[in-house]
Amino acid sequence: MMITTLLVAVGALATVPAAIASVVYARSSKATKAFFNPVDGGGSWLNNAGGGVGEPLNVVISGFSSPAVLTNDGILNYARAIGFSEECFGIHLGDPMSADLGDGHGAVNQTMELRQDFGFAGVGTCLESLVGGNHFRVYRQNGPKANSGALFLAVSKEQDVTEHHNIVPDGYNVGRDALIASAEGTKRFGGVTYTTKVERMFNLMPVGATGVNHGIAVDGTVALLTVHID
Repeated sequence: MMITTLLVAVGALATVPAAIASVVYARSSKATKAFFNPVDGGGSWLNNAGGGVGEPLNVVISGFSSPAVLTNDGILNYARAIGFSEECFGIHLGDPMSADLGDGHGAVNQTMELRQDFGFAGVGTCLESLVGGNHFRVYRQNGPKANSGALFLAVSKEQDVTEHHNIVPDGYNVGRDALIASAEGTKRFGGVTYTTKVERMFNLMPVGATGVNHGIAVDGTVALLTVHID
């Protein structure tokens, strides 16, 4: 009953138009590389979740994507197109996680954290906070040693609030694959149309559970998304 009531309330609020920053949507990028391997610059494919463990950076949005996608406003609008949005009423519980992308900046806190919105952009994440679902943290590779402009995402599927939002079994692989399924092809939001090409890069990160948060094993695959605005 509580979930049904929340869905009705969310549906009513979803008619409120989201404020989208005015940006120029370019079709091409000045990037010279899709991304740089963080390990080559002394970084890691795991972020820092505390206690000597981390969560996998298992999705990369290529630096060859349309430049507007790679801005803060751009990634938010794209996220809404593929079923994610800001946290419930902008409220974030828990400390931000940092990541070292090997770009010369060292460990930098996440740019933002976005959650599955169940089709109700801007407010549906309140439901995700209750029943669990997919979410991701965003990191930008733009340092002096490796300035690709690519966005590295730490994607995972989490349990509901009664389980304290812990990651579901196999939640890193499951979360990545769910995001891919939502993103691939043509999607639209806020008057913008996106086309996403997906490439799976096998064994790019270490396979297994060593150093991974919650001891949940990963399969080593990173998804590379190249997103163009049509």
